Amino acid sequence: MEATLQTQQPDYEVVIIGGSYAGLSAAMALGRSLRRVLVIDSGLPCNRQTPHSHNFITQDGVVPAVIAGKAKEQVLAYPTVAWKQGLATEARRDGDRFVIGTAAGEQFSALKLLFATGLNDQLPDLPGFADCWGISVLHCPYCHGYEVHGKKLGIMANGDMAFEYVRLIHQWSKNIVLFTNGPSTMTDAYRDKLQQYRIPVIESPVAELQQEGGSIKAVELGDGQAERVDALFHRPAFKQHCPLPVELGCVLTDHGYLQADDMGKTNVPGVFVVGDAVSMMRSVAAAVAGGNKAGAWINKELAEAFF
Repeated sequence: MEATLQTQQPDYEVVIIGGSYAGLSAAMALGRSLRRVLVIDSGLPCNRQTPHSHNFITQDGVVPAVIAGKAKEQVLAYPTVAWKQGLATEARRDGDRFVIGTAAGEQFSALKLLFATGLNDQLPDLPGFADCWGISVLHCPYCHGYEVHGKKLGIMANGDMAFEYVRLIHQWSKNIVLFTNGPSTMTDAYRDKLQQYRIPVIESPVAELQQEGGSIKAVELGDGQAERVDALFHRPAFKQHCPLPVELGCVLTDHGYLQADDMGKTNVPGVFVVGDAVSMMRSVAAAVAGGNKAGAWINKELAEAFF
């Protein structure tokens, strides 16, 4: 009589969904622990349009795809780590393990699941915005502020976030203009503070970003005026790139991140989350660190379960 899935060994001890920096970092920790690992990756990292990665020691200024390519090569040198190019479309618990399905109709089983699936930025529907995203429209000054320091910088935000963003960006440039993209919702105290620092607040709706090859030239306003800027900072709304963790029962925070502890453990036993999906610290360095810790902790749990 053929054995059922429950009496068979799972295909892998760990399946990692998402093969960018966090996922590969976890895969390396697990591969070095001799764990049987499968990485499933759809090939759509959020920084795929960004020309250079910064603020990651030893890799400062390197093209993101080069970092990821070298990481993949090094991780797959460990014989217990396998790679599958594809989109994970299903994840369910089946007894003591998980079953993961792909868009190609494949199924894999594993004892542990790690999601490193990132976020899907909801970019404003403005002509030119998507062309500039990650190139001259930026979200993180720690990743890209140095390259535009001292230049004329625009910030597109409103309310309390606008004030906090201006206060942060002011470290990199004193030549700042704030676009609230409609009537300002800042408090009078915040507006007075910006006026004190001679930071103009433009309330006209933004109509378009004038750009060439992803390099912003000016912010065109609904009233026909255009304000020249060398770069624009904006924090877009986002949603989880992958719905599978929530479908498994993982909890979202009030801000839309997946809830997990410092080792990536979620409220669902056996399910881990690392990288941008779980943290507002959206950087390659933070993703690598999170993946490394989660990989080690997953190995610890597996060791405890079978010894």
